[in-house]
Amino acid sequence: MPTPSAPISAPGADASLADWLVWLEGQQRGAILLGLDRVRRVAEGMGLRPAFPVFTVAGTNGKGSTCALLGAMLSAAGYRVGSYYSPHLLRYNERVRVDGAEASDADLVAGFAAIEAARGEESLTYFEFATLAAMWHFMRAGVDCAVLEVGLGGRLDAVNVWDADCAIVTTIGLDHTEYLGDTREAIALEKAGIYRADRPAICVDPAPPATLLAHAADIGAHSYWINRDFRYVRQERQWAFEGAGLRLSGLPMPALVGEHQLQNAAGVIAALGAMRERLPVPAGAIREGLMNVHLAGRFQVLPGRPMVILDVAHNPHAAAILARNLRAIPPSGHTHAIFSILADKDASGTVAELGDLVDTWWVAGLSGPRGRRAEDLAAEVGRVAQGRMEMAATPVEAWRRLRDRLGENDKVVVFGSFLTVAEVLAEVRA
Repeated sequence: MPTPSAPISAPGADASLADWLVWLEGQQRGAILLGLDRVRRVAEGMGLRPAFPVFTVAGTNGKGSTCALLGAMLSAAGYRVGSYYSPHLLRYNERVRVDGAEASDADLVAGFAAIEAARGEESLTYFEFATLAAMWHFMRAGVDCAVLEVGLGGRLDAVNVWDADCAIVTTIGLDHTEYLGDTREAIALEKAGIYRADRPAICVDPAPPATLLAHAADIGAHSYWINRDFRYVRQERQWAFEGAGLRLSGLPMPALVGEHQLQNAAGVIAALGAMRERLPVPAGAIREGLMNVHLAGRFQVLPGRPMVILDVAHNPHAAAILARNLRAIPPSGHTHAIFSILADKDASGTVAELGDLVDTWWVAGLSGPRGRRAEDLAAEVGRVAQGRMEMAATPVEAWRRLRDRLGENDKVVVFGSFLTVAEVLAEVRA
């Protein structure tokens, strides 16, 4: 197995967060590295053994929304919550938050410096540094609990170095197949690796592969499956939940847009029900969390007209959800899509899910080792996309060319990658 490459020296005492991030990006070149041995040795050497409850969230789609919902409900109950997200949109600081507030540059730099001083000869990847720094910050901040989003897979992801007191697996689809396997059964087994014996194991996928169920049973986890051990009922303008020792009615719709967010919210409430003896959360806090939760880039509608929608959908399953949300909007004007996606993603399958919803496709290139040129992407997308197609070198170029042609009743959907959404969002806010 390849090992991370290490630059000659780490940033000095006066280095900025930007300096550290540039250095960390050089810690790993080439393939993504999976494994826990190196990061576990460093975590143990630093004494990063949290005494507070840890929630770990894995899945193909819905991880970020689930983490946001969980954090919002726990915060509403009065707990000091540390939340770790991956990736970020505009600022690295978005990844590490305490009570919703992003960690400061100084806090993150201090964490990176502490890890560098402690790691000795151990090589760590960008994500491993990031994960250790998040836990280091949470322990220094005195949080009551932590919510950790898995970056890739689950079993061998750096966050799995800590035993989850409660683990949630959201939906399971085909993504990162070169690392996790090319079937739902294989991918589910990797994600089930975050489950622990005698601890709550939540599954939100309505049709979980048998491998996930079997693994949870084999290790003796306390399993809670949607539609078996807990369920939700959609009602007009509200919904109800039952299971995991809880029964709640008249719940407000989640502030996150989309019918699928009820599924995510139900999984979160099931997790809180399973953990109620250690972290009791009253019904009022659950309702408050549902109403106040926020997460950028998940069917995010920017204020003003024409309507601009940002969504980080980057695989067919997520694109199918995006399509359902678009169909729920009353038709008006023309729909334009700014689309760009990384080279290791299923571009044609993602685009095909939007069917005839898009009148004009603006296919854009992305830079970086996993990016691809607009011409190459257009050749792949053109086989399945309906509607007119134009090309742009970058998502920002696509936005600049499109914005002056828009009518007041038009819609612009920016999707396909976190990088795509981040570039356009930064340009819109500039």
